[in-house]
Amino acid sequence: PTAERCGVVLGLENHWGLGRTPEGVLRIVDAIDSPWLRVTMDTGNFLENPYSKLKKLAPKTIFVQAKTYYGGGTWYTLDLDYDRIAAILHGVGYRGYVSLEFEGREDARTAIPKSLALLRKAFRYPGAD
Repeated sequence: PTAERCGVVLGLENHWGLGRTPEGVLRIVDAIDSPWLRVTMDTGNFLENPYSKLKKLAPKTIFVQAKTYYGGGTWYTLDLDYDRIAAILHGVGYRGYVSLEFEGREDARTAIPKSLALLRKAFRYPGAD
């Protein structure tokens, strides 16, 4: 009720603990059953079978955190196919924000521009210009 009163949509992120599986995230979101609680999709928090898991979250996603790992990650590195992730989101009509979350070891001055170019290319929707 508070989020609704304030006009704020909350996003529950797929993360460790209860949110480490899509089923865990959706169990909470579905139990609340409110348009004011959706999913914040973190593309780098499913280490195995990420695309099938992201696909489960996609219909309820309100915000995307897109991880990149140029120079290798600090804890782990995923080679994510952002064209595939964008297609999953496009398939459910997602038109929200995509936020870069850079976790690589490469100098941010070179890695962030590369990351942004990658995401802009992948998430270019027809008619978005």
